[in-house]
Amino acid sequence: MLKIGDTAPNFKLKDQDGKTHSLKEYVGKWVLIYFYPKDNTSGCTKQACSIRDSWQKFREDNIIVLGVSKDSVESHKKFEGDHKLPFTLLSDPEREVIKAYEATRGPATARISYLVSPKGTIAHVFSKVNTETHAEDVLHELEKVGEVGEKKGEL
Repeated sequence: MLKIGDTAPNFKLKDQDGKTHSLKEYVGKWVLIYFYPKDNTSGCTKQACSIRDSWQKFREDNIIVLGVSKDSVESHKKFEGDHKLPFTLLSDPEREVIKAYEATRGPATARISYLVSPKGTIAHVFSKVNTETHAEDVLHELEKVGEVGEKKGEL
């Protein structure tokens, strides 16, 4: 697992609409990168819906949310539609980004999240994710670091 202060590895992955995203395009913004095992499974759905249900606060604080799993673009599109997810889901079928972020558990993807600072460094690691309260936990951590309020106008 990456550590606080590490530079977040850059990547290029396709989202649920086939658009390519790179971490570099989000420099200057807070980014939550959350890794999860599989679309439309119980825990993964709870986690995604937790973020969806707090989406207004994420938007107000200008936080980019990127969910990453090895599932296909098509699977992500269905997952997004089934649960009305308002954020980006990235497909990593070769698990290159999953490995770069050390989000592996054997052949599976570990449920781990990284909060990336506007400078591109790891600001917090969520290694034990509560799927039902994940969004609240992330927002609480941002308040704790104290930077969201200060940076709101700059993001």
